[in-house]
Amino acid sequence: MPSEYKKILVAVDGSRASEKAFQKAIAVANRNDAQLIIAHVVDTKTISTAETYDQSLVNRSETYANALLEDYRNQATTSGVKNVEVHIDYGSPKVRIPKHVAKQFNVDLIICGATGLNAVERFLIGSVSENITRYAKCDVLVVRADEMIED
Repeated sequence: MPSEYKKILVAVDGSRASEKAFQKAIAVANRNDAQLIIAHVVDTKTISTAETYDQSLVNRSETYANALLEDYRNQATTSGVKNVEVHIDYGSPKVRIPKHVAKQFNVDLIICGATGLNAVERFLIGSVSENITRYAKCDVLVVRADEMIED
């Protein structure tokens, strides 16, 4: 087990949970003087279903992803992270993050936000964070947003 992380992948989607994960990733990257890879996966299954009704959805998804990643890149560099890379991928986030993106960048830590799925949804489809922890070949840190924590 590495005592330091050198390549950290943070999965972002614009949610509050992924924002918290991103902030944690900045702190861990700075502490370890690590490369930070900020990734967003465009969920093509959701898009292909909705695209039947709205052909511009793919273009808007890519525009959103690019804007989101550029904003996060700027925040990371402003916060002192020296080596920042952004990556857009396509497919199922719960598959692409642990099995493809992490492998492509040879990361030693994945940081992601916990999802807000209820128990029934998790049972039926499984959460992204659950699948990342199950299939990742490296350490995984799942970050909870404050409002998700229950007493």
